Amino acid sequence: MTESTEPQGVERYLGKKYPRTWDEVPIAGIVPWPGNTEELPKHSWRTIRPVIDQEKCIRCRMCWVYCPDSAIVEVDKEYTNKKGRTFKVSYEVNYDHCKGCGICAFECPVNAIQMVPEER
Repeated sequence: MTESTEPQGVERYLGKKYPRTWDEVPIAGIVPWPGNTEELPKHSWRTIRPVIDQEKCIRCRMCWVYCPDSAIVEVDKEYTNKKGRTFKVSYEVNYDHCKGCGICAFECPVNAIQMVPEER
C-alpha cells in the first residue's frame, strides 16, 4: 500500500478527490461539508495578510467573530499600551488558517488591522 500525498480528508469531497482544475469545482463553488478549512492549507495562495496593531486594538472581538476561518485567535497575553491601559487578552493571526480575505480588517471599528502584501 502506498501512502497518499493528498491532504487529510481528501475523499470527503462528495466521495471523490478535491477539485484540481476549475471544471471539477461544483456549481457556485459550494462547500459540501463544514469545517473543511482546517483540513487544507490556505496560506499558500494568500496574496495579502492581516497585521494587527496591538496599540490600536480595543479588544472588541469583531475580527474574531467575523473571521470565516477562525484564523483570529484570542490569547491570554497581557498588553499595556502607550497610554498605560492594560488588556488581559491579545489577538493574533494564525497564518496557517488565514486565507487573506480581509474581512477582519473591514470589520475592525478602529482600523487596527492592516492588510499588507504577503512576503514569500
